[in-house]
Amino acid sequence: MIPRYARADMMAIWEPETRYQIWLHIERLACEAQEELGVIPKGVAKALEERGRFDVGRVEEIERDVKHDVIAFLTNVAEHVGAESRFVHQGMTSSDVLDTCFAVQLSRAADILLDDLDELLSALRRRAYEHKTTICIGRSHGIHAEPTTFGLKLAQAYAEFQRNRERLAAAREDIGSCAISGAVGTFANIDPRVEVYVAEKLGLKPEPVSTQVIPRDRHAMFFATLGVIASSVERLATEIRHLQRTELREAEEYFTEGQKGSSAMPHKRNPVLTENLTGLARLVRSMVVPAMENVALWHERDISHSSVERNIGPDATVTLDFALARLTGVIDKLVVYPQAMKRNVDLLGGLVHSQRVLLALTHAGMTREDAYLAVQRSAMAVWAVGGDFKSLLASDEEVAAHLDSAALDELFDIDYHLKHVDTIFERVFGQKG
Repeated sequence: MIPRYARADMMAIWEPETRYQIWLHIERLACEAQEELGVIPKGVAKALEERGRFDVGRVEEIERDVKHDVIAFLTNVAEHVGAESRFVHQGMTSSDVLDTCFAVQLSRAADILLDDLDELLSALRRRAYEHKTTICIGRSHGIHAEPTTFGLKLAQAYAEFQRNRERLAAAREDIGSCAISGAVGTFANIDPRVEVYVAEKLGLKPEPVSTQVIPRDRHAMFFATLGVIASSVERLATEIRHLQRTELREAEEYFTEGQKGSSAMPHKRNPVLTENLTGLARLVRSMVVPAMENVALWHERDISHSSVERNIGPDATVTLDFALARLTGVIDKLVVYPQAMKRNVDLLGGLVHSQRVLLALTHAGMTREDAYLAVQRSAMAVWAVGGDFKSLLASDEEVAAHLDSAALDELFDIDYHLKHVDTIFERVFGQKG
């Protein structure tokens, strides 16, 4: 996590000041609940609210001696609170604070990421409608296949990121779990009603069974979801990188005034943003496997997960937040070249209509095998030396015996491929027009 690829709001969630503030809030809420239950005397929560303070530097200083972050924090808070501090953390264990805090942080991070996805979806929707009928070539295996539209490419990305949004919303719900259950999760020294109270105040839900720690399958699913979203970022970024290649030049990243693409070659306009997104996606995905490996802890708990989460919590969310914002900017300002798209559709002299001719010949009486051979005969000639596919078909005796020139003209109508675009858009965006 470095400032170059970070945005302030997401970074703030992971600052020590924020973390300790959440810890203090959890301790105060637990005191409020225990006061109501008569476990601790009235006034402790108020003392925490009024005098509960911490200093990051002082906590770190204490931790160097005690080698325990929660104890260091509680010791520093006690220095400010005074006598009432002996009732703070009553019946709790460190993981009650750490895991509940982590749930709060991940929930807040998810909220930012959900907003990021909404911004991206808005940009994709706008550009998809803008290019709804902008014809371009569809490619399979990197080879020209049949015409599609650039709007459909973007509509596909919209549908994918809409699914990602639903996945993240579910992961956010799942990760929002609170544990205030004591040393091995049995509530032996703390009433379960304390957990319910704290969870409600924090907008979380009580963990059904915690074994001192919240089960890490929740976290594994959360980070796996971030990994899937990152993969979708890379898929769209890779598409743009391909379209920007010199041989295609169908679309490209916006090139700002004064921008320079190469230290050596002044003509260069490189897809640096989408290449950057590809790299960032790899980073986010690299954090998924450690999250999966955190699931298998020893017995009721160990801390092998702790060092992992101190890294991947901030790194994965900060990196993905930056990547989604950058991708939104790329889509919002993407430069599209419809004329280049048309040029590439026509590049192979009409070969992109081969399937229509094949099907027409079968309807005209030829077997599929004979029709395929007849169409391929002319297609391979164009592929090898160039030429006009329709003219070669018209001069082929076997084809001409089944299809006249008027029929061939109709089969080469590019608008044929647009007839169901409205249907697809309605499926994706849920409305006509």
